[in-house]
Amino acid sequence: MDEFIVRALIAAIGVATIAGPLGSFVVWRRMAYFGDTLSHSALLGVTLGLLLGAEPTLGVIAVCVIVALLMALGQRQRLLASDTMLGILSHSALSLGLVALAFMENVRIDLIGYLFGDVLSVTWDDIALVYGGGTLVLAVLFWLWRPLLAITVHEDLARVEGVPVPLIRIIFMLAIAVTIAVAMKIVGVLLITSLLIIPAATARPLARTPEHMAVCASLVGSLAVVGGLAGSYFWDLPSGPTIVTTAAALFAVSLLIRQILTTGQR
Repeated sequence: MDEFIVRALIAAIGVATIAGPLGSFVVWRRMAYFGDTLSHSALLGVTLGLLLGAEPTLGVIAVCVIVALLMALGQRQRLLASDTMLGILSHSALSLGLVALAFMENVRIDLIGYLFGDVLSVTWDDIALVYGGGTLVLAVLFWLWRPLLAITVHEDLARVEGVPVPLIRIIFMLAIAVTIAVAMKIVGVLLITSLLIIPAATARPLARTPEHMAVCASLVGSLAVVGGLAGSYFWDLPSGPTIVTTAAALFAVSLLIRQILTTGQR
């Protein structure tokens, strides 16, 4: 097997492992649009990183963190409805990033690669970033698992029981930001939300406990990665979109299985 495929598999499976439990909370808390907003903001981070002569990934993390904090502040101050603020932040950041790129005449970047990913070009340094950032995110999730579950089940009750809801919410948003930054090269800024949501949604009807769903979501994401990279390798398909398409196919299969099981129980 070619080395670039081995690197791609290692990197993408690492992203799928992170996205499984994190995406489960995104699905439970109905935060898909928030994840979409952060992913769109990532392009602005890439642009700022290039302008400042820094690593684009650091720019992505910085911008995603700022957007997450702005969203948390907006929710606390109740300035606008959440979906309205998300829409403003999402499209403003994406558009600002594209406009800024137009002024960077001396810098040439693979815009399609950033938007849709290029997992076949990952390096060992990229893999180290994925697993380093992923270890951090999973450690934070393990630490916050019970408080996050309490907030997800009943936020007001969790607040009464002494759970620091605003702090937990901000840390969770930052974990999503770091995940988007490290996964950007794998599936691109426009598709990372799909890798967070689709495997978790696929695992949801098949799981009996939250922990079981998180593990199943990581496994479904890994299967999507293997299938997507196989399609990319043998049929010369774009890797990021093929991974997401495979995940969508697995979701359709899970719905069919659920329907068959439900019919058989009647």
